[in-house]
Amino acid sequence: MNTLTVSELKRRGMAAIEDGLRNGPLHIVKRNKPAAVVLTEAEYQTLAHGRASGPGGVTALQWLLNQRVTGKRSKAQIDAALKAERDW
Repeated sequence: MNTLTVSELKRRGMAAIEDGLRNGPLHIVKRNKPAAVVLTEAEYQTLAHGRASGPGGVTALQWLLNQRVTGKRSKAQIDAALKAERDW
């Protein structure tokens, strides 16, 4: 994992971030605990726009929507159960 401590960040500033980003996303550590992750603009745009970055070239939502339906209840049964639960 590519890490940078807060004390190093305070000491070196933006240069520390730029150096760290050359090796991928940069994890900022504060008091030995993960505090933040810094991404390049390109990595952020990919993440923000939901473009695939994982295996198979699909986003998590696309993968989920492509899964087989294995449930035994119909939509009407589920809707009725939710309505009964809300009205309770």
